[in-house]
Amino acid sequence: MTADLNQKIYVAGHRGMVGSAIVRNLQAQGYTNIVARTHAELDLTNQAAVQEFFRQEKPDQVYLAAAKVGGIYANNTYPAEFIYDNLMVQNNVIHQAFVSGVKKLLFLGSSCIYPKLAPQPMSEDALLTGKLEATNEPYAIAKIAGIKMCESYNRQYGESHGVDYRSVMPTNLYGPGDNYHPENSHVIPALIRRFHEAKISNAPEVVIWGTGTPKREFLYVDDMAAASVFVMQLDKPSYDSQTQPMQSHINVGFGGDVTIAELAKAVGAAVGYQGNIGFDATKPDGAPRKWMDSGRLNRLGWNAQMMLDDGLKLAYADMLLQLNLK
Repeated sequence: MTADLNQKIYVAGHRGMVGSAIVRNLQAQGYTNIVARTHAELDLTNQAAVQEFFRQEKPDQVYLAAAKVGGIYANNTYPAEFIYDNLMVQNNVIHQAFVSGVKKLLFLGSSCIYPKLAPQPMSEDALLTGKLEATNEPYAIAKIAGIKMCESYNRQYGESHGVDYRSVMPTNLYGPGDNYHPENSHVIPALIRRFHEAKISNAPEVVIWGTGTPKREFLYVDDMAAASVFVMQLDKPSYDSQTQPMQSHINVGFGGDVTIAELAKAVGAAVGYQGNIGFDATKPDGAPRKWMDSGRLNRLGWNAQMMLDDGLKLAYADMLLQLNLK
């Protein structure tokens, strides 16, 4: 089926790392009618404002990549904001999309929806089978609610209104548009910045928290965007073949993981750091492994393309550009 490149597509969260990658992907495919609003232009927690936006714009498709996100410190410090803001954004966008006649919507979740002790690799059917990680439970609850909201609208309005709202759950993402803040960033951007600063200062060693043995999975953000557009464009019988009405989300991962020690070595190489890499075993390791089962998506015909070493070089170039460094 040939895609209609003129259809109006609203990307909520277009300035974020994932949203901006989705815009890049759509533009590369030739889509010309992409609608976006900054937070200053449209507060997605404001029901009346979102209602008016959809009434005026009437998009054909929606990618819901907007969310309040943060690391462990932010999640622990502002749990009320994390659950309220994310629930409001989701409720407003999904419901007003339905009211305005949007048939296709893609909701972007997070791997934190799965139980803290979920079997590895984490498959879609692990959802709601155990306790969540306490530090980001409010955020995870909101994301679970988003999945269930999409499913509920499909169940109630799928046949009568042609509603087809889908959900994808990414693993740990990195790449252009990431946050390289020295305290509030995730592991890859934090390591890139630390190794860069160590290279500039000729530091003899970079010491990483923990033993280096935990394993994590990482996906380049433009691969995530490609997977999102791929899932959105799947015909309904294909999507339905790998999902169920009340378990309709699909994992998006790289397909393998690396130890933190292997990651640190790869980041050091990408940055060009020549010193030693050490590990402080007195610091916590976190979960021994977090790895997504992406078998459903792979069976549908999609696989990640960007290898970690190549992606890290691109991420490093992005940090230098963002922070105006040399």
